[in-house]
Amino acid sequence: MKRTSPLVLILLALAGGGIGYLIDHLLTASGRATFSPSGFLPLLLLLLATACLVLAWPVRRSLRDPSRGRIDPFRAMRAATFARASSLLGAIMAGFGSGLLVFLLSRPVAPQVGSVVAMTALVASALVLAGAALVAEQFCTLPKEPDDRQPDDPAAGADRS
Repeated sequence: MKRTSPLVLILLALAGGGIGYLIDHLLTASGRATFSPSGFLPLLLLLLATACLVLAWPVRRSLRDPSRGRIDPFRAMRAATFARASSLLGAIMAGFGSGLLVFLLSRPVAPQVGSVVAMTALVASALVLAGAALVAEQFCTLPKEPDDRQPDDPAAGADRS
């Protein structure tokens, strides 16, 4: 499994930002109130970040200290997959919250403090989720074996002579 690419995270954040901005724009154009995320959403994202780290920690301990015994590879794969999905969700939600916040702050009318705080909390917790998920994904990464060199690696050619 390849690690999550920073480019993918950036593109998802930009797409989420565009969708957030567009949703608020369409709501305002139709005469409705702007979208404000629930106060529970940032807490939920922080709980997901904690769950990512808790699931990946035993895999890291097993990789660092082989005397602890082997970890079930399916458990390690589930932890890595959950971490990857969480990093993607964190990027999307950070972009979405940023799009909502940019739209709200670009209006000529001063926004309510509660809305700004809710959206700022959403962006901050989404960034924490993405960061924690990337760390958890790093925890589940196997170290390179000495014989795992690529054929075009200059060090691999030096061993053959």
